[in-house]
Amino acid sequence: MFDFWPALPLFLGALLSAALSGRARAVAMLAAPALGAYGLYQLEPGTTVTLQLFDYTLTPVRVDDLSLLFGYLFHLAAFIGVVFALHIKDRIQDVAALAYAGSAVGAVFAGDLLTLFIYWELLALTSAALVFARRTERALASGMRYLIMQVGSGVLLLAGTLIYAWNTGSLDFDFIGLDAPGGWLIFLAFGIKSAFPLLHGWLVDAYPESTPTGTVFLSAFTTKVAIYALARGYPGTELLIWIGALMTCFPIFYAVIENDLRRVLAYSLINQLGFMVVGIGIGTELALNGAVAHAFNDVLFKGLLMMSMGAVLYVTGEIRGSELGGLYKKMPKTAILCIVGAASISAFPLFSGFVSKSMIVTAAVEEGYSLIWLALLFASAGVFHHAGIKIPFFAFFAHDSKFVGTAHEPPANMLIAMSIAAVLCIGIGTFPVFLYGMLPYDTGYSPYDITHVLTQLQLLAFSALAFMWLKLSGIYPPELKSVNLDVEWFYRRMLPVGVQAVLDRAAPIDRELRRRTKAAIDWGLNDLARHHGSYSGLGGNWPTGNMVLGVAALLGVSLVLYYL
Repeated sequence: MFDFWPALPLFLGALLSAALSGRARAVAMLAAPALGAYGLYQLEPGTTVTLQLFDYTLTPVRVDDLSLLFGYLFHLAAFIGVVFALHIKDRIQDVAALAYAGSAVGAVFAGDLLTLFIYWELLALTSAALVFARRTERALASGMRYLIMQVGSGVLLLAGTLIYAWNTGSLDFDFIGLDAPGGWLIFLAFGIKSAFPLLHGWLVDAYPESTPTGTVFLSAFTTKVAIYALARGYPGTELLIWIGALMTCFPIFYAVIENDLRRVLAYSLINQLGFMVVGIGIGTELALNGAVAHAFNDVLFKGLLMMSMGAVLYVTGEIRGSELGGLYKKMPKTAILCIVGAASISAFPLFSGFVSKSMIVTAAVEEGYSLIWLALLFASAGVFHHAGIKIPFFAFFAHDSKFVGTAHEPPANMLIAMSIAAVLCIGIGTFPVFLYGMLPYDTGYSPYDITHVLTQLQLLAFSALAFMWLKLSGIYPPELKSVNLDVEWFYRRMLPVGVQAVLDRAAPIDRELRRRTKAAIDWGLNDLARHHGSYSGLGGNWPTGNMVLGVAALLGVSLVLYYL
């Protein structure tokens, strides 16, 4: 029987999109994720495909409930992203997007670390192409920095894999843990792609510089593959609880003062990843269900928000909050769809974020992590400020901008893609049983009880009142044309300046070393010429008799040494 490789339809779709054009290319791109999802539907948990490499058994395909959930998610995200990008006539973006989705699908079905590494690096290359595709100097520079970080993650993963395989004799990708040989290196590799604190700069640096459609794909795959990898290899690692709590909190302060609305969403993405990391760190069945369910929902509502801001950028050519406003008059459909995404990410009851985020918060309470619970509540209120209110308010309402006169709704395919995501956000939030049925564990959790609903409504109400009070009192940070310094400043500015300063100070030493080296070489060459040149004693013509006498003397010395 033919072994189905889940990533194959998407890679074939990428090849066809490179060869075809026009309507045929659009059909091929839409068919690839649809056929891939149908292929997944035919797979049964427990299915594996194995290969033998020397003394190691590779498992390029390993099917279980966790990999199936992410497989369906990535095919759905690829389909929505393709619909959103149908108006684009850019072969590079089309090929890179489907190959990127295929790499993500391959990674979550990889049953061994070597196969995971191959897809891990393919993720880096294909996603970087979506940043380069914007074809601006800023995009090129950001794409190069992004690629360096992603390849660096791959190097750490490969190093950890080699150490792990050498000490354990296995390449199986299951629970690893920090105590395993090479465990810290693999953990750090996953942490880079998960945007751990101090390792997150690549995300807020590169994602906002991608194309309006490319950012939608970027928000869906790389970080979610990393979340899957952590859930597979490091569940129950307590360090993740504290890392995740920090991830939920610190981006709020950056997002509130950020002017670029896509960069606001990039910080918001880190905030949501923090909830997932906390759930993985807690490691109970409820917490892991919450983490992977929130990953599923985040792809939808974050994709919806990225699509709405991509539509604004496509129509106006502007994405700074200080320059936008009043667009609801000319883009009412886009504004409504954006509000659906904002309500979902803010975890309003009956929207998707509520049914997954509440699981993680409940798990933190049940396991006695009181400080973490408070941090998650603070983060939930904060995300309502910067993503639930700030994004739609400054983009569509705030004040009438200069774009109101010329703005219009984006192309129909953009609206269709946003509508699909919006319907899913409302559908999952209203009927969570369908998502819960796909989760790895059956915990019997129900989000719609009085405690959960009232707590969340109170939190959202007080958060909205805080925003109104801060705005009316003039305390809320205004939208300014500014650049906010983040951790990437160290390698974007400080590192180049530091290297240049070292080179400037080393220049005189370098010149002196070069001068002395040249003088020493010249002296040596002159000395050789004096002793061995054509007019020297050793290099001149000697009589034949003298030469024979010299050879005889050497032979005599050799015989004496031999017999001694």
